[in-house]
This record gives sequence, C-alpha cells and structure tokens, in this order.
Amino acid sequence: MQLEERHAGKILVVKVLESRLDAKIAGEFKEKIAGHITHGDSQIVLDLSAVTFVDSSGLGAIVSCLKMLRGQGQLVLCGMPDTVMSTFKLTRMDKVFRILPTHVEAIAALSHKA
Repeated sequence: MQLEERHAGKILVVKVLESRLDAKIAGEFKEKIAGHITHGDSQIVLDLSAVTFVDSSGLGAIVSCLKMLRGQGQLVLCGMPDTVMSTFKLTRMDKVFRILPTHVEAIAALSHKA
C-alpha cells in the first residue's frame, strides 16, 4: 500500500495513493496511521483525492483512526471524489467527519485550532 506522508508544521498530511481503500489494504492503512498517532501526531489530514472506491473495511479503518485519537486530536478528510463522498453520505459518516474540498483548506482549518 502506498501513502504519501509529510508534515505541514505540526499537522501530518497523509495522501492515500491507492485507487481503492478496501479490505485488501485497510489493515495496513490502519497500522500505518496508528503508528503516527502513537508517535505523537494528533492533527491529521487524510487526503483521499486519489481514491475512487472505499468499502466497509476501508471506512472502518478510517473510523478506527479517528477513535485512536480519543478526542485528543483531529482527523480531517479532504479531496474526496464524488464516488467516495457518496459512500460517506450513504453511511452518514459525512456527519461524523469534517470533510473539506482540498488539503490546503484542511491544513488551514487545523492550523487555526492547533
């Protein structure tokens, strides 16, 4: 599984470079994000602009990452294509996560709260 990871100040920006966030890679994805959280990253932007499909395992992995923060940080999603946004709306996860159009806006939103 491929991720592009970088820091913008204290904010970790993770871009998923796979077209599918599904059962095949959900476990590895969750482990990588968990490692970052364990090492102190608590303000995270998850860029899903390259992802065209998320199944229940992928969605569950993203939710798990939010739970790992235990209210001590934030996970903001950005760049979702319409197909992925439809899944979030269908499952009402669009009400759980803060979702912004671009990583620039997501970084700015976290910068004001960090």
